[in-house]
Formats: sequence, C-alpha cells, structure tokens
Amino acid sequence: MTWFEPEGASWNYVDRRLIPARLLSLLLPALLLLAVALVPAVLFGGAVWIAVAIVLVALAWISWVVVRQVGAHAWAEREDDLLVKRGRMFRRVTVVPYGRMQFVEVEAGPLARAFGIARVQLHTASPGTDASISGVPTDEAARLRDRLTARGEATLAGL
Repeated sequence: MTWFEPEGASWNYVDRRLIPARLLSLLLPALLLLAVALVPAVLFGGAVWIAVAIVLVALAWISWVVVRQVGAHAWAEREDDLLVKRGRMFRRVTVVPYGRMQFVEVEAGPLARAFGIARVQLHTASPGTDASISGVPTDEAARLRDRLTARGEATLAGL
C-alpha cells in the first residue's frame, strides 16, 4: 500500500478512446500553429524552418503526454467512498465519501459522443472535494451515476 495505491482499491481505468478524442481536440490549434510556422518557412526559407521543427517536436511531446495522462486516470469504488486517481509525474488521488455527494452529473460533448465516452462529475458540499472522471464509456457512465447516487442516498439515510 502507498499513498497513491490505497488498500482494497480495485481500479477501473478510463477508456483508451479518450486518447484520440483529446488529440482531435488539439488538432485545430495545432494545425493553426503549424501553418503560422510553415508559411514564413516556405516564403523565406533558411533558419525559419527551425520554428516548424519546434512546433512538430512540441506536438509530438503533447501527444505523448496525453497518452500517459489517460493511462494514469482511473477510479475505484470502495464500501464507503469513491477514489479517483490521475497523473504520472504529479500524482493526485481524490477520495470522495458517498455521504458527501450532493449530485452526480454525466456530460458528453459532440466529440465525446462520437467516441462513445462521457465525463462523470461528482459534486459535493465542498468545491475542493469535487472529482471528475473523463473517458468513461457511456453505458458505464450511466451505471456509475446510478450506483453513486444510490450509495450516496443510502449513506445519508443513516445520518
């Protein structure tokens, strides 16, 4: 057991379809940036090609980071709380007790719907303990919302 791998946690990792969804959302700004670097390089040549190379290296780096981030994002349902972990270099584990949940929201934009994934957002009385899970398959997101809501209501009933 470590701080980032609590005992009794059976992790559910987010769907890998989140990777192309995130990369596609970066595509338009990346293409604009590449065009801004490419036009002067074609017109003037020479050392301006360094800007194009820098943009391409940055895009490769961002793509690698997205893949690593998605691979580290997971959630675990325990008896009394929900755990959400994310991050490789800067790790974070959020613990949300079921009794503190006010409501659970499922959202999916057009790109997420096209990939069949959604984002589950948990809201609590304290904004500091809110948690979200991106890249949950839509069927599982609905089931997760219902399970979390039922567990939250059951926990509150005991108060």
